[in-house]
Amino acid sequence: MKKTWFTSILLTVVALALLLGGCAEQKKEAKILKVGSDTAFAPFEFQDEGSKDYVGFDMDLIKAVGKQMGYEVQVQSMNFDGIIPALEAGNIDVSISAMTITPERAAKVNFSKPYYKSGQSIVVKADNTAIKSFADLAGKRIGVQIGTTGAEEAKKIKNAQIREFNTAPEAFLELKAGGVDAVVNDLPVNEYYIAKSAAKDAKLTGEPMSSEEYGIASSKKNAELNEKINKALDELKKNGEYEKIYVKWFGKKPVQ
Repeated sequence: MKKTWFTSILLTVVALALLLGGCAEQKKEAKILKVGSDTAFAPFEFQDEGSKDYVGFDMDLIKAVGKQMGYEVQVQSMNFDGIIPALEAGNIDVSISAMTITPERAAKVNFSKPYYKSGQSIVVKADNTAIKSFADLAGKRIGVQIGTTGAEEAKKIKNAQIREFNTAPEAFLELKAGGVDAVVNDLPVNEYYIAKSAAKDAKLTGEPMSSEEYGIASSKKNAELNEKINKALDELKKNGEYEKIYVKWFGKKPVQ
């Protein structure tokens, strides 16, 4: 009896040790996806004032992509113009940051399938009646975010005085202070700024210019990761999760 009792205890201890060891090994092998993002670009990525967590359409989407792939997502906040160098250096695995797919960028990084369609638009002070279109920006002071397609488009405007800022909110603050006549930026970001920040002193003007598509960027050295991201995006669109996230942040269904 005593021997049987001792054997049972020993077997229980061994089983627990194996179980705990397996859990530790599982935790050790948890796959991490390091994501770089300019987290001052609402409604795509920004910091929640209450929780200090990074939230937004892009943040929800990359978490859903990571979950679909079996990865734990860790977001690193960085300036937009530092994202591609960080990917090239291997400091981050991917970036989701409302990044427009362009030939110049595609020469440096891999892009996923497009996940959002956008365009450039203009924000001016509410009492501004002189600027009604992109043609009216000639010779004006224009605020843009450095490294963006909005900055590229603004630089094409004849005799425009371009002022580049690290973040979109900085450009909006300069408009409010009278340091620039207009801000050129992505349409959904401009819409969100006016709708959510109670910006009664600002308005959208003119028709959006250009048609742009956003993609999730990854290193040229890791084509397999890009394939996994594309597969995850396809699955999220099939199972309705993508549409759910889209409606949450934009109040309407995505255009098919």
